[in-house]
Amino acid sequence: MIPLARPVIGDRERELVDEVLRSRQLSLGPTVTRFEQMWADRIGTKHAVACSSGTAGLHCCLHALGVGPGDEVITSSFSFVASANVILYTGATPVFAEVDPLTFNMDPAAVEAAITPRTKAILIVDIFGYPADVPALVDIAHRHGLGIVEDACQSIDGDLNGRKLGSFGHPAVFGFYANKQLTTAEGGVVLTDDDELYTLLKSLTNQGRSDDGAWLVHSRLGFNYRLSDVHAAIGIAQLERLDWMQDARARIAGMYQERMQHVDGVTPMYEGPQRRSWFVYAPRLDADLDRDAIIGRLEADGVSAKPYLPCIHLQPYYREAHGHGPGELPITEAISASTIALPFFCEMTEEQVHRVCGALDRAIRAERAGAAGAVEAGAA
Repeated sequence: MIPLARPVIGDRERELVDEVLRSRQLSLGPTVTRFEQMWADRIGTKHAVACSSGTAGLHCCLHALGVGPGDEVITSSFSFVASANVILYTGATPVFAEVDPLTFNMDPAAVEAAITPRTKAILIVDIFGYPADVPALVDIAHRHGLGIVEDACQSIDGDLNGRKLGSFGHPAVFGFYANKQLTTAEGGVVLTDDDELYTLLKSLTNQGRSDDGAWLVHSRLGFNYRLSDVHAAIGIAQLERLDWMQDARARIAGMYQERMQHVDGVTPMYEGPQRRSWFVYAPRLDADLDRDAIIGRLEADGVSAKPYLPCIHLQPYYREAHGHGPGELPITEAISASTIALPFFCEMTEEQVHRVCGALDRAIRAERAGAAGAVEAGAA
């Protein structure tokens, strides 16, 4: 079975983790500080705040903006559920804006149309590693006096017009789950140039510890969102070879893009003017194809595949607790119903990519033949 994802873990990760274990300082130690500085240097920001997950980072950023009950935050439904959950954590209401049919990112016009007197902030999502139209969304936020937080968890080390995501003047968050471009197993980081926000985030992620670091003095309500030095050690090793991993992912994506041109029933991933930080390979299937059946055929052929991503507003909880339902976001829902995640990781071989594409082609052909047979049988 070719897996969907597989992190690159080698001797360097084991070496740095062993150093932390031998030091006996497993948390709140120098390894986390080193990891944060490496990120700030790479992105070109003054500060980076490590945290236990991308979700934790997003929650802290919204909390720092003062988002709370009665407020609305505009975001995308075509994202991992955490993008909306963090809004609910604050007591605010997520408002979902329609997405662009090519980039799958939030449509600025739809975002502006969704603004109400209750709107407090915009939570930008850079989906599948492709940057959103950040300048347009920032302009909207500034004109309406709204806060901005950027969920760049799927766009690690991404850029827009050659400028790194995270350096646009508002906090941006990367997430380091095991299937990402870089992993710490679990973890995340918030990037910012704002000195006051940096100080606040450092406190919020550590149970509201006082700004002067006084022992067991907590000056505000905070969260247990620390990243351990063990996780940071893994991240340092990963950062040291991030360029290689990004190049490898781009090379594998290029193989997929070329081969998918020859698979009938598939639309390859969008390649627009911006560089994609390749996170997943998730092309679209034609609307007449039964995606679940295709996935079943792929699994039987030794290829892992998943429907990716489900709409947040159509998740069971969001339907039952918040009254959402089909038809609210036609473009988002059509994209969500047709994208399929295929195996994608740094160490994939050309032969494996060939196997995946061949299996997908066979699955589509078999599915269409079966559907045609069923139509003929019904007519008879």
